[in-house]
Amino acid sequence: MPCPVLDGGWALANRDALLPTREQLERARAVAAEARHRLRGRMEVLFVTPDYYTDLPKACVDGWGRRFIVLSPDGLALPCHAAHTLPGLRFDNVRDRSLGDIWHDSQGFNAFRGEAWMPEPCRSCERRTVDFGGCRCQAFHLTGRAEATDPACRLSPDHDLIEKARIAAAEGRPTPFVYRTAKAVATR
Repeated sequence: MPCPVLDGGWALANRDALLPTREQLERARAVAAEARHRLRGRMEVLFVTPDYYTDLPKACVDGWGRRFIVLSPDGLALPCHAAHTLPGLRFDNVRDRSLGDIWHDSQGFNAFRGEAWMPEPCRSCERRTVDFGGCRCQAFHLTGRAEATDPACRLSPDHDLIEKARIAAAEGRPTPFVYRTAKAVATR
């Protein structure tokens, strides 16, 4: 399995220490529901169930390259914030190419657009236009294959990776955090 160091942090490297148990998740859901009720009209409180506790994947950014574009501070145009972590894809910079050209014609944006790229079971799934095969980055960082069915899906041949993580969280073994240090970065 590839090493999962994403720009957003070291969450996957620290999954065993961070993944809540089902009971912790239910307590958090209740706290969010109470806050939603108490703050109605003043603030919108959202609660998103983690992929590890669903049987169906979420549509990552509403489908790769369908509605959203992320511009990094250096001008890199991405279909999602972590897309640049996927090997073999080329993402263009708005300093070198127009945003319209990037959106319509770039290799990176077209890599997982539509349904042609989808493997089974996604290709024939009735939800393929709802979840678009799930998250490409999550699929890659869990399986080593960006084109794999997102393991969050119960139909994925890699769904056992999610199941094993849930079981480990339920066992509640103390797990030390992996901190971002020069030594830790060098070993990744």
